[in-house]
Amino acid sequence: MSSTFVVYVEDKPGVLNRVASLFRRRAFNIESLTVGHTDTPGVSRMTIVVGTDRDGARKVEAHLYKLVNVLRVDDVTSTPAVYRDLAMIKVQATAETRSHIMQLVDVYRARIVDVAPDSLMVEVTGTEDKIDSLLDVLRPYGVIEAVRTGRVAMARGGPRTPRLRRASAALRGPMPRVAREAGHAGPVPLSA
Repeated sequence: MSSTFVVYVEDKPGVLNRVASLFRRRAFNIESLTVGHTDTPGVSRMTIVVGTDRDGARKVEAHLYKLVNVLRVDDVTSTPAVYRDLAMIKVQATAETRSHIMQLVDVYRARIVDVAPDSLMVEVTGTEDKIDSLLDVLRPYGVIEAVRTGRVAMARGGPRTPRLRRASAALRGPMPRVAREAGHAGPVPLSA
């Protein structure tokens, strides 16, 4: 069983290392980890897929909140959410097989992003099953290289996950420890 967490963190050096070390110390296996910037300056968003049951998921969430740079943790495992992966696949393509591969790519609603004399590069976005299926179909043609991003998730609906404006106003759960700047007495604002 897998649990999916959306974790908002301060965009500072070493945060990813601290989060990954937490999972290592607690012996949880990270199945997928994606990180990117958010629309709020200074805040990054991690989508973490962990192989654990419901009790383990609660422990993970509690431990994540103990980290200084973690602003908010959402367990989206049981909430309605949209999940997507991105993959790029380089496949061998001869003059005879090129049109067959292009037809397969169209069926999967993928697109060709690079054409070379002896290969095609395919970009596909979708569920993990869709990407696995496309890889299986392309293997007989000769997959040269493949790369996948890992799962990203976003809860469906409107204001269920509020924007981070200030650390104290937008968080669910316990208040995190906010890093203080030198000579600054109050909490560091996340956005202007």
